[in-house]
Amino acid sequence: METRKKLPLATQIFIALVLGIIAGLLLQSHADFADSYIKPIGTIFLNLLKFIVVPIVLFSIMAGIISMSDIRKVGSIGIKTVCYYLCTTAVAIVIGLVGGNLFKGFFPILETSELSYEASEGIPFMDTVVNIFPSNFIAPLSEATMLQVIVMALLIGFAIILVGDEAAPAVKGINSFNAIFMKCMEMILKLSPIGVFCLICPVVATNGAAIIGSLAMVLLAAYICYFMHMLIVYSFAVKVMGGMSPLAFLKGQLPAMIFAFSSSSSVGTLPINMKGCEKMGADKEVTSFVLPLGATINMDGTAIYQGVCAIFIAACYGIHLTPSQMVTIVLTATLASIGTAGVPGAGMVMLAMVLASVGLPLDGIALVAGVDRIFDMGRTVVNITGDASCALIVSNLERKKAAKKAS
Repeated sequence: METRKKLPLATQIFIALVLGIIAGLLLQSHADFADSYIKPIGTIFLNLLKFIVVPIVLFSIMAGIISMSDIRKVGSIGIKTVCYYLCTTAVAIVIGLVGGNLFKGFFPILETSELSYEASEGIPFMDTVVNIFPSNFIAPLSEATMLQVIVMALLIGFAIILVGDEAAPAVKGINSFNAIFMKCMEMILKLSPIGVFCLICPVVATNGAAIIGSLAMVLLAAYICYFMHMLIVYSFAVKVMGGMSPLAFLKGQLPAMIFAFSSSSSVGTLPINMKGCEKMGADKEVTSFVLPLGATINMDGTAIYQGVCAIFIAACYGIHLTPSQMVTIVLTATLASIGTAGVPGAGMVMLAMVLASVGLPLDGIALVAGVDRIFDMGRTVVNITGDASCALIVSNLERKKAAKKAS
């Protein structure tokens, strides 16, 4: 008896995405139905992903550090990762500003007199630093404060290495829990096609007509910049430093991209991204450290969005940004990306910080707030693709370093 070949998960997710868009377009006149009955199923799927993300990050980072058994190696990976993330974020904001300026002539002059937007209060830099370090064991886990979870995992992992043989039972326990939560993640990921359909359908049903409105050119500018950043920056970096074909990288990254596009959550996409990177040849010990960190601090797509929106809002108010203001935007957006949670809508808080840094009216955010979810879908794809490129590059550089030492 011939067994039927199962469709790959990427194909299933893509089909679900297309069907979700079609269903959303058909339900535009019944957007309330989509919001009330379809969206909750997508939310259940996202909740399951959020439930698994914290234990995956905690145990996979600890297991990764223990497997390296060398604190210096962890430091080496950490420095490479942070440098790569900061550099690509700075390049992303430059691409956003250049793209925004090229499209400036096409941006509509909109009525701005009745706009209002209540900006969230900015967090002082030193408070951001303090907030990275947990004050108790339970709060970071229950509140899913990813940077604090990462710090906890690093401290416990280092302690286990330093304790040595006495910690053998803990090592066995951590590896067992890591395997259990990875299996749990696999079970949840099998529901991805249903989750993607139920997440994208209400978005299209609610915003379908808004895409073809006066903000179409801003969305187009942002998406062209997203595409260019992935095609040029990541492809070049993966080819030169990762030793991998850009085409193979983008193909391998497709399942995570499709899921990120429909969920708008870097943290939610983390399990799929980890699986995809390991399939493409990234070392497990590297992905377990680089990807959770990237989902929290690497915001290239969000940085592009800041640049395009800053130019657009300035144009709407008839303000011309000077070169020094643009440099300020680059620095602010790069630093603001650190500590911004990888959840839907975080870009709005960052945008408020960027606009305030160059004296642009915060009320201008109201111009893009209505279609922020459409921006968010694209920028999340860029964010998680940047994380994956970093995992492959750091893995390759660490392998070369080990081979050089061995010879």
